[in-house]
Amino acid sequence: MRIGVVSDTHNNLKNVTRIVELFNAARVERIIHTGDITQAKTLDVFAHLDAQLFGVFGNNDQERGALEDAITRHGFTFRDPPFELSWHERRIIVVHDPLEFNGSLASHHQLALHGHTHLHRLERNAHHTIFNPGECAGHMTGYNAIGIVDLTTLESELIKF
Repeated sequence: MRIGVVSDTHNNLKNVTRIVELFNAARVERIIHTGDITQAKTLDVFAHLDAQLFGVFGNNDQERGALEDAITRHGFTFRDPPFELSWHERRIIVVHDPLEFNGSLASHHQLALHGHTHLHRLERNAHHTIFNPGECAGHMTGYNAIGIVDLTTLESELIKF
């Protein structure tokens, strides 16, 4: 199973439109947003994904009522972090700020996803693969990227746009 990972879109609708195109072209089976969507209209663009969207809320997701209404309307699944998932025989933990791993990240989590820093991160150790695709908000020119993770191998691919 291949999943898409996106972070920190911060209501950049032009970038989100491109992200939807990239994920649909990659034919990922599910997508995880690691927080900082910011406004509900961003989720309206994500509604054009061919795969189901899951995610966590970030520190800039202040319009919770509108976001939750859009999540319900589009059939997405979002939680406050940490959000634990079990897909393709892999235990996954999703947070926004990597500091939220403190006390939550355990040896049974094979994949740990986060956002917040706007920087790409790929770390592997004996227990975990920790991944952040980085920037998607357009704040840092040349750094916009999404990720694809193969849950069979835990190999990741970074797609810059």
